[in-house]
Amino acid sequence: MTFDPATRHQPCRDADEAIRSRQSIRAFLPDKAVSRATVEEILAVAARAPSGTNIQPWKVHVLAGDRKAELTRRILAAFDDPEEAKQHTREYAYYPEKWISPYVDRRRKIGWDMYGLLGIGKGDFAKTHAQHARNYMFFDAPVGMMITMDRVMERGSLIDCGMFLQSLMVAARARGLDTCPQAAFLEFHRIIAEVVGIPGNEMIVCGMSLGYADPAAKINTLVTEREPVAGFATFQGF
Repeated sequence: MTFDPATRHQPCRDADEAIRSRQSIRAFLPDKAVSRATVEEILAVAARAPSGTNIQPWKVHVLAGDRKAELTRRILAAFDDPEEAKQHTREYAYYPEKWISPYVDRRRKIGWDMYGLLGIGKGDFAKTHAQHARNYMFFDAPVGMMITMDRVMERGSLIDCGMFLQSLMVAARARGLDTCPQAAFLEFHRIIAEVVGIPGNEMIVCGMSLGYADPAAKINTLVTEREPVAGFATFQGF
């Protein structure tokens, strides 16, 4: 499903449309606010996501206004300082140390497609850095979220959090809103914990931007390819 500026902010007709139209949006309308009531409604729907023995391991820290701006300022100060940036590492390995096909091929393609749309050439480190920095601005979305879980939980709870995140993103699309889940925040977990007030027993799973997609932004026309069912599923006994 392609990005349609004319209908993007309208509620979706059904669950299939909400799922198929979900994209990782990287340019939002900063002045089109999302109310706290709407965010709470979306989170209440997402809370119906399944989890092992109903443990519901997810926690969500929602930011807007000055609090979101302060977090952006603090992270960018570290990100733009090469020596400071070296002091920040991720709490857990989101990506593999050794890439293999087809995963590395898909990763490279989205990079080429995205930077091609933005006119960023290979080796243009200044523009690449500036685009990566947009993550920490929540791509201008009016609402930012930090999703965490208790450190005592095991990897199964990351699966539970993934189902919660998907439910959250689909519930947002159903209301004409968009999101972008962001692993980029993981490197700056210490700054986030300090600014947001996340207790030491909680680990950041990812960040997320929430708002209304900018219909004029070229980057939002990027629609990633998906493997057909025959490429990832096998059927037996039918």
